[in-house]
Amino acid sequence: MNGNEFGRLFRVTTYGESHGPAMGCTVSGVPAGVELDEDDVQVELDRRKPGQSMITTSRGEPDEVTINSGVQDGYTTGTPVGMVIQNKDARSGKYEPFVTAPRPSHGDYTYSAKFGTRNWGGGGRSSARETVNWVAAGAIAKQVLDQSAYDVRVKAHVNQIGDIEAPEVSFEEMLEHTEENEVRCAHPATAERMREAIDEYQKQGDSIGGSIYFEARGVPRGLGAPRFDSFPARLGAAMMAVPATTAFEFGLGREARSVAGIDRNEDWTFDEGDRPDVVSEEGDPVPVGNDHGGLQGGITTGEPVYGEVTWHAPTSIPKEQETVDWETGEHKRIQVVGRHDPSLPPRAVPVVEAMLNLTILDFMLLGGRINPDRLDDRPGEYDTDYHPSSPQNDPDDAATRAEPTEPSED
Repeated sequence: MNGNEFGRLFRVTTYGESHGPAMGCTVSGVPAGVELDEDDVQVELDRRKPGQSMITTSRGEPDEVTINSGVQDGYTTGTPVGMVIQNKDARSGKYEPFVTAPRPSHGDYTYSAKFGTRNWGGGGRSSARETVNWVAAGAIAKQVLDQSAYDVRVKAHVNQIGDIEAPEVSFEEMLEHTEENEVRCAHPATAERMREAIDEYQKQGDSIGGSIYFEARGVPRGLGAPRFDSFPARLGAAMMAVPATTAFEFGLGREARSVAGIDRNEDWTFDEGDRPDVVSEEGDPVPVGNDHGGLQGGITTGEPVYGEVTWHAPTSIPKEQETVDWETGEHKRIQVVGRHDPSLPPRAVPVVEAMLNLTILDFMLLGGRINPDRLDDRPGEYDTDYHPSSPQNDPDDAATRAEPTEPSED
């Protein structure tokens, strides 16, 4: 598949290039009976789309989604959901100088070296535009989780841009403040400083990296499998697939290297009904703390799953850089002139949330927490509220007819 598929049971297959006709994906494993329409997907795509502010690319893409399959009368049918998002504002001309002269630190040379060719407009398949598919699929995963019997809630925010780091914020503060500013930082005062820093880098024709903190609450315990299919292994793969990411961590993350075992280890106690942030019943064993980020032995504990993802500075910058042209044998000085984000984390927040939702739902289907065939968990029952109804009156000129009749006596 050349890396174009994600998930085990909830499986997402994507296609499209940055400046091709369209982006799209097929989502298999969506249980039947989930209420879903294009607006449910569009609300998430609108959070990711370009042109939202002066600190995002000015590319004018409406990112309007069309659902082509897998939904009948407002409910999923259990068959693959197909979605397409048309590219409306691709301008490939500015990329012609780089067809055989690769831009520094991009995927230009490596894609050509792997395939012997590449779609060069806008970076083609290596462009972060491809994450529009992930957000669309993640929106469906979110609807499945929201309509299930579980209270899974996912949120992320930009916690660092350059050397400007936000203080720790609560989950409730993330829910309340993340979408209030262009940077998507849940600490308003820090968001202003981040915005000023991004503006300054943009004025200098440069870019800057940053990081996103994420948290998932209501994740039931017991999700994940040993070793290669552990929850952090799969979640790390999901996050590191996002273009320009350089690090993924959970719990204490990098700080764990300087913490003694006796300090990191979590004592066990019994739930006394005072742990609303933990999925447990009164009397269940629960860890005292959560330095492990809701994961022990690669399996969820019922506590909040949290961590951080880091992005390097965007590589498309207008400052002069040097490259070589393998066709002409010349050294060249180039400028990457175009419409690019000066910092990636602000638009990556919905991407991180999408990958969290996709990973959690896939594990819940694999673990039997949600019926993979149908959300109502009523196997064999065919007369449902979401089944299409038979027309009560056939038109007189109908090509085919089904007339009521008396049972045969034979």
